[in-house]
Amino acid sequence: MSKALHRIVIVGGGAGGLELATQLGDTLGKHQKAKITLIDRSLSHIWKPLLHEIAAGTLNPHAEETNYFAHAKKHNYQFILGQFETIDREQKKIQVSTPQLSEKYCQDGYTDIEYDTLVMAIGSRCNDFNTKGVRDNCYFLDNREQAEVFQQDLFHLYLNAQNSQTMSALNIAIIGAGATGVELAAELIDAKENFHQYGLNKIDPKLVKITLIEATQRILPALSEAISAQTQKTLEKMGIEVLTNHKVSEVTTDSIIFADGKTIPATMKVWAAGVKAPEVLEQFKNFEKDRINRLKVYATLQTMTDPNIFAFGDCAHCQPDAKEPPLGPRAQVASQQATFLTQALAARLRGAQLPMFSFTDKGSLVSLSRHKAIGQILGQVKVHGALARSMYASLYRIHQANVHGYGQAGLMMTKDFVTRRVGPKIKLY
Repeated sequence: MSKALHRIVIVGGGAGGLELATQLGDTLGKHQKAKITLIDRSLSHIWKPLLHEIAAGTLNPHAEETNYFAHAKKHNYQFILGQFETIDREQKKIQVSTPQLSEKYCQDGYTDIEYDTLVMAIGSRCNDFNTKGVRDNCYFLDNREQAEVFQQDLFHLYLNAQNSQTMSALNIAIIGAGATGVELAAELIDAKENFHQYGLNKIDPKLVKITLIEATQRILPALSEAISAQTQKTLEKMGIEVLTNHKVSEVTTDSIIFADGKTIPATMKVWAAGVKAPEVLEQFKNFEKDRINRLKVYATLQTMTDPNIFAFGDCAHCQPDAKEPPLGPRAQVASQQATFLTQALAARLRGAQLPMFSFTDKGSLVSLSRHKAIGQILGQVKVHGALARSMYASLYRIHQANVHGYGQAGLMMTKDFVTRRVGPKIKLY
């Protein structure tokens, strides 16, 4: 009787989770050295750094999604559509529920999935810090569904305005001036011009006010002061109002209230300030976690509580160097950890000692609309303008190559080059 294959179960099909499933499937799965299973609550994958473009309507998500079932067939792993619910460490199994995609054909209940090695890659969520009114009155950009809700509501504001006899104004406030907030603000500048160009002209672009709000002293606090200052100057030239040292105390249906009592009007409010681990990690009882609920891991990426459970990406508190702060929620961290885990889990199957993860910071780039970007590479070199934008776009192409292979990624790049020139510049449905 043949020996049962080692079962590696990955929960979360984000950038890191999908790259890991691909690499493990192409190595261990293809050669029947392990059974690889990926679980996600969605049917398709969208690269998270694209969400601000989906929200602004400048990117059609249907053209960029990767279907998990089709991808799994090509890359020798099993995909299970499911929402992680609970874990039983003693029995080494997790429980998932099936998302209800049909009103007519619904199936209640849970499925148990057994594992030998469990890898948690469920990303992060916005942290509203219990600020009054945020949950009821703000949009979030944690996932594709939330980005599409914002896009649809923005589009319908323009549609409704067409029935007006007079020009309408629109105030959009973005709370949090990290990369997501800055990129969304810049993308909305293109969006308002595109709406006007395609005949939705009862909201005059000159009457669209975009305000970017940051509680600390400067925007992009994770980057250098020079990059922060130059980015703010660029945003202000684009017509975006930037408010630093403005802590939000409450969000209402039509305004933002600050800690000093001042208010500004806001029709649409986006919360992009801070992150935390998903609430579902509360099911991991007695695990060591940090203050934002991330699972603490060793440099091997094994959780400090259970060596059979690994965690990486945004949901993991990883501090390979005790002299440096924990790694932040960045796509390049998750991608490098996925590559590391491909090697580490192969070593685990051989019974060899696990290697230690080390992170190489290749820099940070922030998009400032389709034709501009800004950032720094290799820790020191400042880049901006069209060159930086081409480098920013290449990050997505690298992700596509990691997920699909270089040949198919090249075909996708050609397809995008054509479709973005023959189709409308903004999603009009």
